[in-house]
Amino acid sequence: MTPLSRRQMLSTSVAAVAVAMTQRPLTAFGFDAPSADEELIKFLPDQLVPKDRPMVKWDELTSWITPNDQLFNVAHYGYPEVNAVDWKLTLDGWVKRPLTLTLDDLKRRRRKTVTATLECSGNGSNPGFMGAVANARWAGTSLRSLLKDAGLHERAREVVFFGADEKVEKVREQDFEMKFSRALSLDDALADDVILCWEVNGEPLSAKNGAPVRLVVPGWFGIAWIKWLTRIEVQDRRFMSKYMGREYVTIRGEEVEGEMLWRETQVGPIATKSIVARVTKRADGALRITGAAWTDGTRLDKVELQIDDGRWIEVELDRHREEHAWTFWSHVWENPPAGEHKLVSRATDKHGRVQPALTDAPIKNKRTYWEANQQFPRKIRV
Repeated sequence: MTPLSRRQMLSTSVAAVAVAMTQRPLTAFGFDAPSADEELIKFLPDQLVPKDRPMVKWDELTSWITPNDQLFNVAHYGYPEVNAVDWKLTLDGWVKRPLTLTLDDLKRRRRKTVTATLECSGNGSNPGFMGAVANARWAGTSLRSLLKDAGLHERAREVVFFGADEKVEKVREQDFEMKFSRALSLDDALADDVILCWEVNGEPLSAKNGAPVRLVVPGWFGIAWIKWLTRIEVQDRRFMSKYMGREYVTIRGEEVEGEMLWRETQVGPIATKSIVARVTKRADGALRITGAAWTDGTRLDKVELQIDDGRWIEVELDRHREEHAWTFWSHVWENPPAGEHKLVSRATDKHGRVQPALTDAPIKNKRTYWEANQQFPRKIRV
């Protein structure tokens, strides 16, 4: 038998851990295991996730890592066909040593794995779109290391990422063949956990999730995680593509001295958010209510649960915590009366940012559906 190389052993070990993580029950993260006789209480039908696309199945969720077949995908310019054998990545612009790399070149670089929650910024904008979020282990190589090897010019200010997906866009009454693109400020691009990723949960990226290489930007909404990455360009000024300057721009009003001040801000970092994910009925009749909460990497301070418009109850957070990953939470409701009930959660981070209700100003005065972090009531019948 041919002995495994150190690189092969490491790769095999990481893959095995990722597979194990998808199979381990909630006990691995600080919660009691559901008893064999616990009954899953389904959420009422008006809040079912559409079945025509991959999304996390909240009421079936039992593991901290989202299975790959439930990883959502969004494509604004369609799904390009990219041949991994011929694929190349160009890094140029305001750098001292422009680079062109193959997939093998990238894989020879130091491997980096990050656990991060990926969320569509429109997730939760309506009852039928509530599963476009996932918690996964992403593997690749450091963007910061690559930029440093290229040698940043003193004029460098922004790093722009282009995908292979493209479409004709009309700008100022003219048609342009556009590559899908977004940018990060130099400081954001140099964050330690931003990676060029080719693997998720121990498996190669799928074609619909950006294979062969996508950008992973922990703490940011998925719009920043450019898929089918082909080009990185360092620029000396702001980059204003359609999906930075015209779309994925939140319009929100704020009352200032009796007048409404309207602001347009770019969709970027994830908003503080939580959801009631799963309800089971124990043999003694009590309900075990579990959920998930996530932030842009800011420490989660607490999660609270409200039952039938009652007082807010602080719930138990599980002991397994990672900076950019979601946190599971749990609460046991003793002696719930028979009938229909409403459950809603809200998260608060260490900076005091509270997940708002639909009637709170941050949501009530918002005119776009992106950054949909409002509280999301769920209904059950006991």
